[in-house]
Amino acid sequence: MTTPPPHIEIDGAPAADPALLATLLSGFGHFTAMQVRDGRVRGFDLHVDRLDRATRELFGQGIDGEHVRRLLAGALRTAGLTDATARVYVYEGVRIVTTVRAPATAPRTPQRLKSVTYWRPAPHIKHLGGFGQSYYGEAARREGYDDALLISRDGEIAEGAVTNIAFWDGTSVIWPSAPCLTGVTMALLEQRLGSVRRRVTMADLPGMRAAFVTNSRGISPVGGIDALGFAVDEELMGRVHEAYESVAWERL
Repeated sequence: MTTPPPHIEIDGAPAADPALLATLLSGFGHFTAMQVRDGRVRGFDLHVDRLDRATRELFGQGIDGEHVRRLLAGALRTAGLTDATARVYVYEGVRIVTTVRAPATAPRTPQRLKSVTYWRPAPHIKHLGGFGQSYYGEAARREGYDDALLISRDGEIAEGAVTNIAFWDGTSVIWPSAPCLTGVTMALLEQRLGSVRRRVTMADLPGMRAAFVTNSRGISPVGGIDALGFAVDEELMGRVHEAYESVAWERL
């Protein structure tokens, strides 16, 4: 016997597809986020690879990258957008949801981060369980910071609440080796900067000359972590932006 879907209402009106909405409300799934310019995306293959690996791990089957491309292109056409912030969500049963909205860019102003003792569960997956990140990020902003920096109880640095973080020691660009989500922007830069991954702790920060954060919106310099200030290394940031700008855009 088939179990009927629950009755679900939104603002007092029945949901158009209760079965789909119940799946979405489960909160069990994953996604990827990207910036679209003139109908094109940087690192689209990395986004598809992320979706495929997470879908296999969570739901036991892969995902068709060309199908994802068609869904995104169709959503952009329907919305009448060529520049956008786009997301692709995958839920149980490999139900795919695409969203598009106004484009966004990372701030060029130095970002101030507040360290918090929290690591994301299953950090290698860009999953939907983001309450901890949002909670600590909002708390940091209420204290006048731009975002939170996630560290362990013994001070090992993993990532930002919604970013990856890299440090410059005067010789190498260093990404923390703690468990984290390898963002697409981070992955693209790793391929082009000759950077390294190694353990970084709060105690190591006074020996770092500069830092920057990355996510799907782009790259921002870090101006401080807690009470420790960082100078913006313009030469470094120029090299990082140049490496990112060298990535080819791929049409959807």
